[in-house]
Amino acid sequence: MNASKRTATSGTRGVTLRTAGLSLRLDVRGAVVGLLLIAVALVMGVVLIGTGDFPIAPADVVRTLFGNGTVAQDFIVNELRLPRVLVGLLVGAALGQGGAIFQSISRNPLGSPDVIGLGQGAAAGALTAIVLVKGDPGVVATGAVLGGVLTGLAVYALAWRQGVHGYRLVLVGIGTSATFTAVNGYLLTQAHQEDAARAVMWLTGSLNGRDWDQVWPLLAVCAVLMPVALGQARNLRMLEMGDDSAYALGVRVERTRMVLMGAAVLLVASATAAAGPVAFVALVAPQLARRLTRSPGPNLLPAAWMGAALLVTADWAAQRAFGADQLPVGVLTGMLGGAYLLWLLVTERRAGRI
Repeated sequence: MNASKRTATSGTRGVTLRTAGLSLRLDVRGAVVGLLLIAVALVMGVVLIGTGDFPIAPADVVRTLFGNGTVAQDFIVNELRLPRVLVGLLVGAALGQGGAIFQSISRNPLGSPDVIGLGQGAAAGALTAIVLVKGDPGVVATGAVLGGVLTGLAVYALAWRQGVHGYRLVLVGIGTSATFTAVNGYLLTQAHQEDAARAVMWLTGSLNGRDWDQVWPLLAVCAVLMPVALGQARNLRMLEMGDDSAYALGVRVERTRMVLMGAAVLLVASATAAAGPVAFVALVAPQLARRLTRSPGPNLLPAAWMGAALLVTADWAAQRAFGADQLPVGVLTGMLGGAYLLWLLVTERRAGRI
């Protein structure tokens, strides 16, 4: 019986492994960057679990996570703080991957869920549940998901003209975002004082008070949709070359685009439902991941890991960087992301792309 031949060839961007009938391209730099981002996210998660009114050393946090802590440590770590960190990791990963999909489909770094109105649409759904329905947190989360999904469908329909393309998607999204901003402002003016305070707290984007009720639904969404998106990564890379080139290479363009946009919309809407509209993570994470990996592709996994690392790091900074004042994480990401957006606009203008 003949043994399978295995060969490996290397190039400037990675290594190609070949066996009988199979070929696997491994981007070494991308894999290393991904492992480092996972390490950063996990380390910052442990540090964040140990942060609070009752500080716990990282070694004690790890020991408690493996079931060897005291009764008090077990309660604080596993019941109070671990769910918050897991929600932060999942929300960051969902926003990072969702942002990478939208930026790749639009072939535009501004094609982010923040810019094209998904966050504002999800916020409109949540505010409707808070102000008009007086719903509990479960109803508010459902309203946010429905608002995000309906906004995604509206943007797709309005941007359609023999396909959905780059700047049309961004421009339609900007208009949609402005519209929902006005709707949200109107809803706030109609709210009673209690509901208005609750709505404003939700709109800031925060991980405060998150528990296992938010972890499990978001984990299920990520476990289903992230593999779906990754399964379309090769086709997404072809779409970046243009529809005509993708058609020539055998890609079912509109079917692929609809599957990817559907997955991205649900990821972003679910993340928003769990933590509120955490600004700019979906814009920044894919860009930073692409710069680190130096890969022109969609970088779906590195973007997800970057989003997770960014969000837990931002949450830790929001608790520690301002003295006794603890900011919601959405406030900090909004400040930093706004500065990044201005820099990105200046860069795109100088490059002649806007």
